Amino acid sequence: MKSVTFNSTVQKPFNLLLFLCALSSFSQSLSSVIVDSASKKPVPYATVQLNNRGMITNEEGRFKFSLDAQIQPTDSLFISCIGYESMGKPIQEFKDSLIYLKPKAIELREVIVSNKEYTPKEIIELVEDHIEKNYYTNYTKKRVFLRETYQNRVLKTEYEIKKSSIEAFNRNFLDSVINTVPKENTYYTEMLGDLYGADDADEQKLDLIKASELFDKNKDIDLEKLEEKFNDIVKKNIKTDSYFKLKSGLFGAKIDPEDMGDLFEEEIDSTDAAALNQKLEEERKQKEDRRKFFSKYKRQTLGNLFANLPIFDDSDYNILFKPRRYELTLENFTYLGDQAVYVIKYVPDGSPEFQGTLYINSDDFALIRMDFENTEPLRDFSLLGVSFNEYLAKGSIIFAKGSDHKYHLRYYNIIKGVQAGFKRPLAIIEKNKNVKGRRKQNELKLKVDASFGNINQYELVVFDEEPINEEQFEYFKENNKVLPTYMPNYDPNFWKGYNIIEPNKAIKEFTSEVEFTD
Repeated sequence: MKSVTFNSTVQKPFNLLLFLCALSSFSQSLSSVIVDSASKKPVPYATVQLNNRGMITNEEGRFKFSLDAQIQPTDSLFISCIGYESMGKPIQEFKDSLIYLKPKAIELREVIVSNKEYTPKEIIELVEDHIEKNYYTNYTKKRVFLRETYQNRVLKTEYEIKKSSIEAFNRNFLDSVINTVPKENTYYTEMLGDLYGADDADEQKLDLIKASELFDKNKDIDLEKLEEKFNDIVKKNIKTDSYFKLKSGLFGAKIDPEDMGDLFEEEIDSTDAAALNQKLEEERKQKEDRRKFFSKYKRQTLGNLFANLPIFDDSDYNILFKPRRYELTLENFTYLGDQAVYVIKYVPDGSPEFQGTLYINSDDFALIRMDFENTEPLRDFSLLGVSFNEYLAKGSIIFAKGSDHKYHLRYYNIIKGVQAGFKRPLAIIEKNKNVKGRRKQNELKLKVDASFGNINQYELVVFDEEPINEEQFEYFKENNKVLPTYMPNYDPNFWKGYNIIEPNKAIKEFTSEVEFTD
């Protein structure tokens, strides 16, 4: 299997000959980068179509198509993006690694000559009036690809020991706890599957096809060794029939030994067949539970993304249904291919909401793209030393017209940023009701000041969508046995033969650190 990239070198004729021969024999991939011909900068989120199959460029302007024997060199590749001239020509004519799009924009007054001069508010109202006509919101089967990126950072870890009756729980041990926790960690997960459902986030079914997870497992190994050390301290210093009182200021919670995980669990004797079989059965169940959890989490994530589209009145992005809450400005007029598009800027008028840009087809008043970003924190909570700040939520939503003349979601990208803090006294108290005279056995009292930050990104691409009826939806039964394949380093061959949105440079260059050693 070879990946075919169009290269601008003196070997163009030879490379093209290889390309033409290869296509006739086995599956290939076609990849390139789309750039602005004037600025030479990448063009993100451009639509690329080949034989009615759609693709979206990533934020670096890159795309890749998986090709099969049915693809011919004379088949045409079509590229379009808001604000640019569309391009379409046979794939054999693309000979360079870069594809240039020419900017295309006109003055608003040039278009108003042939259209009624609407106010921004009137245009928004027409979009709402045409939603049922323009969008298909009933049951469908969608081929989807979802990439999630989680970046976690430790911002502050300060503490002061007030009291410790267990000698091993000292500053050296607690420092080792803090040093073991990674200061930064990045986790990628990708999945391809078929999603069945309509506009209800809770009424979705998912047929997973393939999935991967890319992260540094060595950072988990550090935590495992710390857990072993902690377990050893607990076993040596705490009675097995104890229970624990976790207190933070005025608040307290009881923790029984069975809720402490493996703290009091003994080693399994390999000669004890019954115990070993029980352990294997537990591991099998854990794996099965993880499959169910993975499928359920992905299904819920996808359902929430679809249910929160701006074409629904209960969406977070309620500009179409509550335009009076925003200041609207008709910025200019542009094109998506041959379709004229209104460009409307919106900012909240009063209460903090989202600001951004709407791109609306001037012929059928369909919203084809929405860019958004929050103006103030969406949630900002602080009480008794506990804080939570959801300070960032920005992204883009792109719709495309299908062969049914309805608009369907093509791409959804959102980045969320959260910071959380904990600045409170903390006490872990061991108590034992079987000890006469003194139920309190040991105590660890701390003053903790810690904060953490997370940036999460969700990228969703919808490749194909076909209508189904409610009976077909009810008939389909989930039977997901797919677990994500773990990758310590990026593997360019993992998705070979499948269409996905191209990974960015950070993903391609991701590598795990050297294996942890004592």
